[in-house]
Amino acid sequence: MADKEEWVVWNGSLGVLDKVAIGRVEAGEAGRMAYLADPYGVVGPFSLDELEREGRIAFGACFVMSSQRWKEDQVELRLQGRAQRRAYQARFSFDDDEDDQEHRKALNLPLEGDLDPAEIRAAFRREAKTAHPDAGGSDEQYRLIAEARDALLEQFAGVS
Repeated sequence: MADKEEWVVWNGSLGVLDKVAIGRVEAGEAGRMAYLADPYGVVGPFSLDELEREGRIAFGACFVMSSQRWKEDQVELRLQGRAQRRAYQARFSFDDDEDDQEHRKALNLPLEGDLDPAEIRAAFRREAKTAHPDAGGSDEQYRLIAEARDALLEQFAGVS
């Protein structure tokens, strides 16, 4: 019975991998709904039927999966988790980084606060109208704003 097996729980955004058992199971019209056992008892309810059928379910930032499914999916899940953690860390160190400040200045963006990819791309297009050599700018000016755009957008790489 699935509720007696040991399952893998993976939280990629935190980089936490653990083994867990199924805790409470409730049968109803929609099928069997389950919660994980302590110390993950707050994870639930989720469909135990779906977990058994698919071998993996997502619950918030976590995946609960069979050991076999973990073996099959772990490389992809670890890479995704690493990208999530790096993007998260970049959000907190972004304003303090001198290079990022220079990139923001090059694109005439606010020196503080969050940016989104659309805002960065729009600033690049606006600045490119005068920085491009064909518009009276120079190769150096255009290279500078292109590097600034690329560096600022890098923080969003791998984030879905």
